[in-house]
Amino acid sequence: MTTPHPTPRLPLAVLHDHLDGGARPETLLELAAELGHPMPAETPHALAAWFAAAANTDLDAYLATFEHIMPMLQTQDALRRIAYETVLDLAADSVVYAEQRFAPEEHLTAGLPLDAVVEAVQDGFAAGMRDARTPDGHPVVVNTILCALRTEPHSRDIASLAVRRRRSDPRLVGFDLAGAERGAPASDHAQALRIAREGGVSLTVHAGEETGPDHVADALTHGAQRIGHGVSLIEEFTDDGAPGPVGAEVLRRGVCLELAPTSNVQTGAARSLADHPLARLLRAGLPVTVNPDNRLVSGITVSSEFHAVAAAQGLTPQEQHRICRTAVLAGFGDPQERHRILHTVIDPAWTAHLASAPRTSGR
Repeated sequence: MTTPHPTPRLPLAVLHDHLDGGARPETLLELAAELGHPMPAETPHALAAWFAAAANTDLDAYLATFEHIMPMLQTQDALRRIAYETVLDLAADSVVYAEQRFAPEEHLTAGLPLDAVVEAVQDGFAAGMRDARTPDGHPVVVNTILCALRTEPHSRDIASLAVRRRRSDPRLVGFDLAGAERGAPASDHAQALRIAREGGVSLTVHAGEETGPDHVADALTHGAQRIGHGVSLIEEFTDDGAPGPVGAEVLRRGVCLELAPTSNVQTGAARSLADHPLARLLRAGLPVTVNPDNRLVSGITVSSEFHAVAAAQGLTPQEQHRICRTAVLAGFGDPQERHRILHTVIDPAWTAHLASAPRTSGR
């Protein structure tokens, strides 16, 4: 996996990061050896390279790489471990606020009940938060989003699980529809989204990655507060850079876009980092964030993605600060906790950085 970007070491926040897709390659190899599961490479470095190469075709190929992840994550011990290691990795990367997501229904093949899956992951996150500190000594806050697979019939069960567990676990903050979009709009899961929404669980929906703006509009209709990806909104922008009707509604509602540029390049949703619509969406006023999606599968970290995107898109330091602030402000976690992180950690560090950086205009 790519090492964190060395400079500048600034605190970051991340909203769209799949737990399973960020597992350490050495951990997967160790767990695979215990299970006798054949892996496509024998060393952590080679395995990380394999994931990044194998995923670099389209969304179907990208998702197919998980055949060498999910079989190893079917016990509570394995789930606790990857959750714990994830927090350590995020802290080492100067991430101070994170929302992690996973699909409990993908961890049932060894007989675990849904509650046991969630319990193991939350235990791992809690242990990681107790132990982990960033290089500057800050703790990392990790909250959890439960995903339902839109191509499977279990979304109501997962939404109900999220509502029930949130009553006793304030770190469980959201519900998401994930997986291949084509032929599976959010409206197919309207009841699940209503269960989560009425139960006080915040909503994010994968939409507009391999489908058009109509899928984003459909997600908005059913209460999405954030959109995972949403890159196709650029298709309806006018020649003078104004958003089309769906983008205008995203802007009116203040719906945050969880953009994942490297992942979008791998799946074919964007041709390159430089061609990705992030900067155009940002400069049109839409709330945008930079996210890794799946750190192992894309061969990136939160910081390496942030800095690579900033360089490729010509983002000013001020725009980078704005993106980082947006991630915290659009988070689903406790508002007081998020505002404390923003005002005592992120803003002071970025303000000091901006004071030493030349004022520039984005290209």
